[in-house]
Amino acid sequence: MIVDTQFMTAKEFLERAPQDKRSELVRGEMIVMDPAGWEHGDLAGRMLVLLHNFVAKNNLGRVFAAETGFVLRHDPDTVRAPDAAFVSNERFQAQKRRRGFFDGAPDLAVEVASPSESSDDIQDKVIDYLEAGTRMVIYLHPRTKTITVYSSLDKIRVLTLKDTLDGGDVLPGFSVPLHEIFIDA
Repeated sequence: MIVDTQFMTAKEFLERAPQDKRSELVRGEMIVMDPAGWEHGDLAGRMLVLLHNFVAKNNLGRVFAAETGFVLRHDPDTVRAPDAAFVSNERFQAQKRRRGFFDGAPDLAVEVASPSESSDDIQDKVIDYLEAGTRMVIYLHPRTKTITVYSSLDKIRVLTLKDTLDGGDVLPGFSVPLHEIFIDA
């Protein structure tokens, strides 16, 4: 992971972020990451499809693919790009512009842990999302085939292959057994 120590705004980040690498802006610093591996992409894609199908069928809002930037904080700016995200109709309609990054946090953020990601990196992302107003963060851990669901910093659930992921009060009625997410388990 390479960290560019020159602080920038979300607008500058939009203009200067490398197009051939994944990147995020964290407290004014651009973080450039290697492309995701196939397992990461497979899990992120599976979650995107599951969420999209449920949200579209129930007309609940919009689902965004990986690398969609969400401005979580200003001064210094933080722009996170979850592997998948959901925004309710009400919050989507409140957006004043359709270009650039989404101004605010998603209602739900999905992240797939990368092999190079430390527990501190994961914790930082979760805190950024929750402090910005994300109502649920779903973190998939490919190595352990577990999912950690954060509804707040003190409401955390760890799910294993025998459990079922649900949408809680963010996506009521959404439900999928973990063995359908981690198919190769």
